Amino acid sequence: MTTADPIAPDSGAGFDAVVVGAGATGGVAAMALSEAGLRVLVLEAGPELTARQALGSEPLNSLRRLANLAGGRQRRQAEHPGYWKHNPGLFVDEVQNPYLTPDDAPFLWTRGRQVGGRSLTWGGITLRLSDHEFQAGRREGKEAAWPISSRDLAPWYSRLERLLGVHGHRDGLPQLPDGDFCSALPFTPAEEHLQAAVARELGLPLIHSRGFALHRPSPERPWPPSSSQGVTLARALDTGRVRLRSHCIVSHLRLAGGGARAEGVVVVDGRSGAHSFVAAPLVVLCASTIETLRILLHSGEGQRRGGLIDPSGSLGTGLMDHISSSRFFSIPDLPAPTQPAELSGAGSCFIPNTLNLDVDGGEGREEDVDFRGGYGLWTALQRFDPPAMLRRRRGEAVGFLIGHGEVQRDPANRVTLADGAVDAWGLPVPRIECRWGANERAMVDHMQQRMEAVVAAAGGGIWPVEELFVLPLIEPLVRRAVAVRPEAAPPGYYIHELGGAAMAARAEQGVVDAWNRCWGAPNVLVVDGACWPSAGWQSPTLTSMALAWRACDAAVRERVSLA
Repeated sequence: MTTADPIAPDSGAGFDAVVVGAGATGGVAAMALSEAGLRVLVLEAGPELTARQALGSEPLNSLRRLANLAGGRQRRQAEHPGYWKHNPGLFVDEVQNPYLTPDDAPFLWTRGRQVGGRSLTWGGITLRLSDHEFQAGRREGKEAAWPISSRDLAPWYSRLERLLGVHGHRDGLPQLPDGDFCSALPFTPAEEHLQAAVARELGLPLIHSRGFALHRPSPERPWPPSSSQGVTLARALDTGRVRLRSHCIVSHLRLAGGGARAEGVVVVDGRSGAHSFVAAPLVVLCASTIETLRILLHSGEGQRRGGLIDPSGSLGTGLMDHISSSRFFSIPDLPAPTQPAELSGAGSCFIPNTLNLDVDGGEGREEDVDFRGGYGLWTALQRFDPPAMLRRRRGEAVGFLIGHGEVQRDPANRVTLADGAVDAWGLPVPRIECRWGANERAMVDHMQQRMEAVVAAAGGGIWPVEELFVLPLIEPLVRRAVAVRPEAAPPGYYIHELGGAAMAARAEQGVVDAWNRCWGAPNVLVVDGACWPSAGWQSPTLTSMALAWRACDAAVRERVSLA
């Protein structure tokens, strides 16, 4: 245990709030607070890039990938397909930013330390949670239940969908609430065929995906709207009440009143290594799930005198990620699109979850399944066809199916601080212990059977990716990739890590309350994925952004009432 911090509180005077992290939730928090009149300091651990620097270009991106992989700097993150389509500079240096896992429990942690964070590499799918997900823990008699409902979050969902220009179709499915959408992007001919086939043969719905259309940079709109810089952070900065500091790595919270209230945060300068203290009456943690847990754990009473108290004793426990399995397939004898169709968050399709549902009027299926929770299948056809010379099955419509599987909360899946191990700035690194359980393995078996049934219903066949495409130079890498293995990829692969600082109705049940305030220090808000007590199958980013806006609105109202 360390003693009280010796650093003087001198570098944050004049701010009403400190927002830690400038990604998806950090941009929303800064916008909500500054537009309500607060003076806000946003701290980002990495650099501030121009749009041109962030997007990069070829062949430089590929050359950088090769150099980083040869040096062992991004080998874990390279397991994810997104690494191969983005600038590798948007992924951290794993030598400088290590983490530990047990030998028998690999975890693939993908991180983005720069202004914008992982919003710059986000796939842009925006699906609301339903009460089926919010009430999952309550139905199953567990403490890990959301203390809020879909009605509580609906106004902020709608604000975000309108603000960001989310595309989608109103499908009337109770297990996947409709939103305030721009018009859906049209299906390709093969997707229309697949929709009709799975409805006719399997009784399954296939719907337009919901999310962002493909961004085409221009001088007027250099940033994609899915990025923090594209909308929310830009609006925050336009208020004139926000200051952004890059290269500022938050070490821990400094607390007063016996650990019951935060005075601010202790920061390490990413270039010089110098420590400083930033004071503010409100601290909003948006650093991403595991990084936020690292900050909270390093702030705890077990680490320093007068540190943060967690009445539940659950901080760091219950880490989750979506379990995933994928298949590539082709369908012969279908008409080609009349014009190229984009692959994007909005330019794709979903077969939403239909299992273990009990919402009123839900499209639940009477199947005898041996697992709890559910999953959805993300799919697209005729949206990523290479030139004819690189196709092995010419004239066939090529597609993919990727499962999003709900993971059950397990206290044994957890984040702790590794004994003695530190990063390049001398801060303790996370030790991540996360394993798939029997429930997840049974779900993946069902997921793979459904993917086979979906493809068969449409008259297609499942193929290894190297039997669909000619892959010069990279075929050995593709054959070894975790994405194409028959078993589920390790935890972390889907980059949807959640939990560890769960929202709960009572202090003994979780780390934060229904308004995202830490039970032990109510002027600390946890609004990223760390606050999730359970995970649905849906992509989580939109929900985390809505939680951030709702929590910051409540903090402003409380401040006004106390003034």
